[in-house]
Amino acid sequence: MATHHKVIVIGSGPAGFTAGIYASRANLDTAVFEGMQPGGQLMITTEVENYPGFEEGITGPQLMDTLRKQANRFGAKSIYETIQKVDFSQRPFKLWSEKEEYTADAVIISTGASARLLNTPSEQKYWGRGISACATCDGFFYRGKDVMVIGGGDTACEEANYLSNLCNSVTLVHRRQGFRASQIMVDRIKANPKIKLALDCVVDEFVGEEVNGFPSLTGAKLKNVVTNEIIDVKAEGAFIAIGHKPNTDIFQGIINLNEEGYILTEGKSTYTNVPGVFACGDVQDFTYRQAISAAGSGCQAAIDAERWLLMNS
Repeated sequence: MATHHKVIVIGSGPAGFTAGIYASRANLDTAVFEGMQPGGQLMITTEVENYPGFEEGITGPQLMDTLRKQANRFGAKSIYETIQKVDFSQRPFKLWSEKEEYTADAVIISTGASARLLNTPSEQKYWGRGISACATCDGFFYRGKDVMVIGGGDTACEEANYLSNLCNSVTLVHRRQGFRASQIMVDRIKANPKIKLALDCVVDEFVGEEVNGFPSLTGAKLKNVVTNEIIDVKAEGAFIAIGHKPNTDIFQGIINLNEEGYILTEGKSTYTNVPGVFACGDVQDFTYRQAISAAGSGCQAAIDAERWLLMNS
């Protein structure tokens, strides 16, 4: 027999936990399915300095644990399973994890988006120790230092320009001569004296040293794909900007998605095309992708769900 909850939140992170806080405080029986990566992307973020309320900063895992405990305090249940299949064709909605079947009167989707990575051993070694996928989140730590950005789209160009206001120099690494970015962004990059271009190049290996027993990035070996030449570039920070993939595979054909796979929500609300199903956080936000904006949308989703349930119970 399926286990029923009034509200099921699929995914954790700032959006999911905030939705859990608001839904459970509204006296709704709420379960948060934390999935493959409990706490979301912030679990691999060493320091968070821009989340309001933490003057001295806080680590990503500490912040997520604090939000989890706050949600649990109001009655939200943390379930460490991954929802693998859903049926939203009728209420109560049906959801299946790897262990059992669940039902819910309302569902909040907060499965997030995963940064596309290079998937090299050296990338994993220095992840969070010099390598990041978010300049807005982590650029502040590299003030006055030399950094690099890997990518050739608008995001990579935007991040390079952003970092040029903080850092000593920015090397933009792109595998081709031509950019996928809009021409205005390319023009800004080329006109910026603090940005160096490493074109026709890919990262062959990230390099670093041990500092206090932990790996610390010092640069990268770039390979020119035309000449096969290996170029050494010094950089204390590297930002991978080759796109994100929203975690929406199980919602294909069920929830309306845009061409990149992000969930489409109605206007400024968190309503999806399925009444009673809501979406918040990075799974539907491809613009800001910040912990604080994700938390804000989690609040909106819970309020939307609460009001919808009042009208449809």
